[in-house]
Parts: sequence; structure tokens; C-alpha cells
Amino acid sequence: MRALKLFAQLSIYYLVLVGGAWLILRNFPDMRQYLPIGGAEQLINAGAGKSSAFEAVSQAAGVKSLGESLGWMGMAIVGVLLTALPVSWVYMATRTTEEYDQSLISSILILPVVVGSIVIVVQHSLALAFALGGIAGAVRFKNSLKSSGDALYILLSVGIGLSAGIGAVELALVMSFAFNYCFVALWISEYGEREGMKRYMSDFDPSDAASVATAAAAAAAITGTAPETPAPPKTP
Repeated sequence: MRALKLFAQLSIYYLVLVGGAWLILRNFPDMRQYLPIGGAEQLINAGAGKSSAFEAVSQAAGVKSLGESLGWMGMAIVGVLLTALPVSWVYMATRTTEEYDQSLISSILILPVVVGSIVIVVQHSLALAFALGGIAGAVRFKNSLKSSGDALYILLSVGIGLSAGIGAVELALVMSFAFNYCFVALWISEYGEREGMKRYMSDFDPSDAASVATAAAAAAAITGTAPETPAPPKTP
């Protein structure tokens, strides 16, 4: 079953990712201050003396040289990609073939990188933030999403980018974890679905000839081969 396979894939990925990060921080504890982590703790524990949560995070940063700054930003981008990658798996596995949008896959992976980079640039300067708002207002971006459910992926991508930009990659990981498992649970349970309704998540029933034909056509489009016509059922 594809849902169980996706669940196992996500579980193994997160275990390896979290386990690897834990081993690195345990063996090299001094690296913590040079990595984009710990921002969530600073946001939660931001004291009354801070003018904003962003100020609390920025003052907690431990980078002091150009090399350390570049390394910090590089690790933030790597963290963004590692947390956004499993989100793209969920979209590819659950979305219906008829309304599958490949451009959204690119947005899921690239948008957090762009957002995180912008946050790193503007978080220390109010003037830059206003300048960015003016530029964004002058340049209009229009993209008609095929479903309101696709907007959730865009919002999550923005959230991941914001988290990494303020040095809270662990928050981005939690967001990715919760989002993916919620979608898998809804996919397995088929919560809220009714017969004859327009489906957002894909469904495959081996006993349904239409589902078999749709799956064969999708596989043929990927492999570039002609789809096989299923044999008609034998009559006794």
C-alpha cells in the first residue's frame, strides 16, 4: 500500500535526520553556537526587555566573522532543503494525477530558501524591510493554484523559510514533521471524503478498472512507454 510505504519512508528519514543531528551536537557541542538552531527557544523565552522576538534571536547569534556567517547561512539553507524535501514526497504521493502540478514541487523546495535568505537580509534592518515591501508591491506575482489544499504547501514553505532565517531550523523540522504526518493520516483515513466528490488526494483501488487505467497512464507518462490495456475480466 502506497500510504504505508510513504509513512515508513518519512519515519526512516526523520529518524536518520534527527539522529544524525543529535550525534553531531553530542560529539561537537561547541558547534551549536555556529549553527542556525536554538532560535525557537529564544522566541519562546524572549524577555520583556527585548523590543521584538527577532531582536532576541539576532542578539543570541554567535557568529562573529565572515567565514562563520557564511557557514551559518549555508547551514540554514541546507536545513531548509532537508526539512522541505519530505514535504514534496507527500505532495507527489497524495495528489491526484489529473491536477498534479510539477511547478508546485519546485516551489516547495525553492520558496523556503528564498524566504529564509530574505529574512536573513532584513531581520536586522527596519529600512530594508520597508524597502523589500515596496519592491514586492511593485512587482506582482500571480499564480493560480489548482486547489486550496495546495495553498497549505505554500504556507508551510514560507513558514520553513522564516524559521530557518531566524535560526530556528528545529522549528522548521517540527512543522515539516507535523504537516506530513497529518496529511498521511488524512490520506489513509480518507477523512471527509464522499462518493462521487472531487478528490484532492489520489486514490487507487485495484478492483476498479478506471483506477487501473489511470495508474497505467500515469506510469506510461513517466516511463515514456505505451500504456498496457488491461485484459477484460473472464466470464464463467
